[in-house]
Amino acid sequence: MRLLLARGFSLEFIFLVCLAVASEGRPQPAGAPAGAPSGSHGFKIPMRRILQKHSRVGTVLSAQMSLMNSQDFAYIINVGIGNETLPVILDTGSSDLWVVSSQCTTSDCNDVPKYHNSSGSLKATSTPFALNYLMGSVSGQVGFDTVSLGPYQVFNQTFALANKTEGLGLSSTGNSGILGLSFQATASISASTGTTLLENIFASFDESDRFFAFRLGQDDGAASSASSFTFGQLDPAIATSTTGFQYTPVSKAGASDYNYWKLPLRGLSLNGTAISLSPSLISSAQEPIAVLDTGTTLILGPTQDVDQFWGLAGQGGGARKNPATSMWEVRCERAMIVEFFLGDEASSRAYALHALDTNWSEGGSPDGWCLGGIQGNDGINSGDWLLGDVFLRNVYVTHHGANSTHPPLIGLLNMTDPSKALAEFRRERGPDPLPPFTGTVRVNGAISRMAVNPLPLYFLSSLCGFVSGAVLTALFRARWGPLPAVDRKIMD
Repeated sequence: MRLLLARGFSLEFIFLVCLAVASEGRPQPAGAPAGAPSGSHGFKIPMRRILQKHSRVGTVLSAQMSLMNSQDFAYIINVGIGNETLPVILDTGSSDLWVVSSQCTTSDCNDVPKYHNSSGSLKATSTPFALNYLMGSVSGQVGFDTVSLGPYQVFNQTFALANKTEGLGLSSTGNSGILGLSFQATASISASTGTTLLENIFASFDESDRFFAFRLGQDDGAASSASSFTFGQLDPAIATSTTGFQYTPVSKAGASDYNYWKLPLRGLSLNGTAISLSPSLISSAQEPIAVLDTGTTLILGPTQDVDQFWGLAGQGGGARKNPATSMWEVRCERAMIVEFFLGDEASSRAYALHALDTNWSEGGSPDGWCLGGIQGNDGINSGDWLLGDVFLRNVYVTHHGANSTHPPLIGLLNMTDPSKALAEFRRERGPDPLPPFTGTVRVNGAISRMAVNPLPLYFLSSLCGFVSGAVLTALFRARWGPLPAVDRKIMD
């Protein structure tokens, strides 16, 4: 067990850490976090997907959107607080760790594991804590206790005890709270009160290993190995080196410091036809900004752009906007190849979505209409687009903290083969009786129409992307230096 000391520590915690280090007989190098070994070691934490009936949402949203009739999934890991183990949602769209306390009596937190301070190690405070989500809210007080994540223990870690939760649907998944993995600047608990768990874990690692990686799987249950969550190493079942990853510096657009895991969105295509994107509403952004958020299910973007997308997809009656929910629905047999072009000028690449993600039938579709995986929302306040699990299930993602050689980085590896995805879609949904839709393409200001055959276009774009990617990667290396050495830390 590796022992770390959070900022804002007390003398009694220094004493406890000294005892722990002495008992392990492990000399500590100057400047190393208390109890941390001289060489950091990566680790993997079991993560499972659980069905829930109400949508979870990230803190980056402020507008209302009804998803109450849809089913989605939460990705859960276990954290230790004191001597208790509690399940929490993994959320890259927020920064705080909070769990339901034994004082929570609202119906929303009934029948979920609660923190009881059974070890007696809690240091409670009167500092208030509150977060308002797109649907629901949480409030309580700030506290300090020993928090365990994988093989690491962080003494005196800041977290929040939720005494009241509303509209979060905790009982539908049985999770006890949320572990935020975004930047300190986003935390509701101020840095002067305490440092985030992510910052404290990163501080124990060598510079090149200060990253976490995740893969969101399609299978449910604790026994499933489809999902993966690691710190300081790649999961060799998914990738054994950095080959194929594309790295982009995290954008600070619209903020004075890094706040969310965000990067430029340079394009969106549907079956090879480009969708015109609205200019960014984020100050200083040259192109639309996308935020990666595991705490949100769908892909959310400007209503104008999303309406254009579904207008093209819905030719021949293949899509409609439900007047009761204002959400786009698509015929369940309608197959689409959707690509998001992400990255800056040096790292831009196309990332394809599985057709089962854009045409979403979780929870059943008795009338033949399925929920669209891309929906309009003009209330995103940290970026222009929010890329939730519908996108993230199609990539392997690494999130790198800043160090002396590079700024914070996002690494993306394509995990979806569109041709295989289409075959899987057809096996599950059957043939599409609707005629192929035509794409509207602007060439030098003129409009032409063409029938779209998606696979040849995809393979052509992939070939061009491979050639240009090699050149752009060289430019990236020249600008920022060597890529993160994440291929050196592979699981034993």
